[in-house]
Amino acid sequence: MALPEPTLQARTLAGLSFLTDEPLFRATGVRMGFTRRAGGVSAAPYDSLNLGSHVGDDLSAVRDNRLRLLDAAGLAGTELLMLNQVHGDVVLALSDSAREPWVDVVEAAEEGADGAAVAVPNVTALLCFADCTPVIVVSPTGAFVVAHAGWRGALAGIPAKAVEALAALDAERGVAADPSAYNAYVGPHIGAECYECGSELVGRFADRFGACCAVGEDRLDLEAAVRASLAEAGVAAERIASSGECTACCDDLYFSYRKSGGRCGRHGAFAGRKE
Repeated sequence: MALPEPTLQARTLAGLSFLTDEPLFRATGVRMGFTRRAGGVSAAPYDSLNLGSHVGDDLSAVRDNRLRLLDAAGLAGTELLMLNQVHGDVVLALSDSAREPWVDVVEAAEEGADGAAVAVPNVTALLCFADCTPVIVVSPTGAFVVAHAGWRGALAGIPAKAVEALAALDAERGVAADPSAYNAYVGPHIGAECYECGSELVGRFADRFGACCAVGEDRLDLEAAVRASLAEAGVAAERIASSGECTACCDDLYFSYRKSGGRCGRHGAFAGRKE
């Protein structure tokens, strides 16, 4: 089955807004998305759909927000897989719906990881962001991977490693893995216009991924690095869709760690598929 070309549209359900790909959902049953900050119950400065439990918000509000997201996305009742994100390049994989593999993945997630590849139904992977780059990749088989690419993860090639983990899941199921047929989605993140970095770091990215990552001497284009990393893993350029939104410029829609001075909630990137 060939996937429809990737696209992102804003959808609002029960007052909760997220970017998603409706044609992909119809073709595969995979509901993926990038949440916005409205539609939850958290108070300022986490207002209002904060999905992160590590930022100082009331944990009962965070739990409510997560349930609201699952319900709005049509994923209520699925197991929620969340990671202790450590700005690394570890991608976990879940290929068995039995209880023991699930427990093993949950334990590994608590130890620290920045990507989750899932090939089974009734599991929703949810990662949290506030300027870093969210990446979701979906296979025609219905398997998917959600990854967190901050500058450390991007430089370490986590977008490519996420694709490789997804391809391994397909191969494990006896399907010929073809990353050029995968759909990839790049969510809202801090744009080059707002991401001022040291020239040494910008130079490291330019050396690793090319001059496309450098905007002058002190601005870093994370999306260019993510796209280059995805391409290294075989994802076709025309199969990559981007929200095109900067979290710092659009902090009314998304959380921005830099814009807020370091105290804010977290929006999410999620994917799941029901039986």
